[in-house]
Amino acid sequence: MVEHWSPKPGVGSSSLSSRANRKGIMGLKTYIQEAYNELVNKVSWPSWKELQNSAILVLVTTFIFAIVLLVMDTTFSHLMTDVVYKILE
Repeated sequence: MVEHWSPKPGVGSSSLSSRANRKGIMGLKTYIQEAYNELVNKVSWPSWKELQNSAILVLVTTFIFAIVLLVMDTTFSHLMTDVVYKILE
């Protein structure tokens, strides 16, 4: 059997909602303050040189991956044209 919660007699819903609203606003304020503190004081951000090196590494890796896919696609295309389609003719 499931029991449902109901407020105590004499306690209006407006007082409950205003307390919950104040707690929610204060909780949001605390969350923003703690998030800012963590981002400013606890996170170790990369230096500009490290960031540039990482970006170059990503670009080179992406270019190599694109070349590998191009070779695989071209090889498969020629294989299909030269072998499979000639067998089906």
